[in-house]
Amino acid sequence: LIAADYSQIELRVLAHLSGDALLCASFASGDDVHKRTAIEMFGPEEGSAPDKRRVAKMINYGIVYGLSDYGLAVRLSIERRLARQYIEEYFARYKGVKDFMDELVLRARRDGGARTLLGRFRPLPDLISRNYSVRAYAERIAKNTPIQGTAADILKQAMIDVQAQLLEKEPTTRMLLTVHDELVLEAPQDRQEAVSELVRTAMERAVTLNVPLRVDIGAAPSWADC
Repeated sequence: LIAADYSQIELRVLAHLSGDALLCASFASGDDVHKRTAIEMFGPEEGSAPDKRRVAKMINYGIVYGLSDYGLAVRLSIERRLARQYIEEYFARYKGVKDFMDELVLRARRDGGARTLLGRFRPLPDLISRNYSVRAYAERIAKNTPIQGTAADILKQAMIDVQAQLLEKEPTTRMLLTVHDELVLEAPQDRQEAVSELVRTAMERAVTLNVPLRVDIGAAPSWADC
């Protein structure tokens, strides 16, 4: 089995769509993006601590899902006041991300829904609901859809490209399934290296972003060992 997993694809999509200079620079340089965020938020010394990297990682991914200060406080087991401070510090450094996320809601309300990078449209009629909870949920979807939806579109394009390459060059290999942002394939053991390189190249070239797409690959007799 060969398991090929996109590395931090949603954050890379966020960097591309928002154009935030700091986030793009982190991926362009190949830095540990969560550690880089922690250092930006807390300074070089404090930000290098593992617990601050955990905070930064939670915020990085939470931003994609519209995580609130309450949600962050629950996940990190901290006071809501501190969680709010963390989010404010993040947006103070990553202003391009803040402006982009705000713009997504305005754009979705104008268009009646949200659109992915590859053009897939999701109607969101609840954006004009009079019910606050219903409207707030639609706003979170408006922020999430262009990012997570684009990541899903990229994986679908990767599946098409990988399959075309397999039919031409590695017909004894089968694509078995997808798991989130991962492709799992079955290949003859003596074709492992060639198939792994073919899959990596096809997945990393599926869509061109302003930051590089990266794929981690494991191969083993079982999926767990991959």
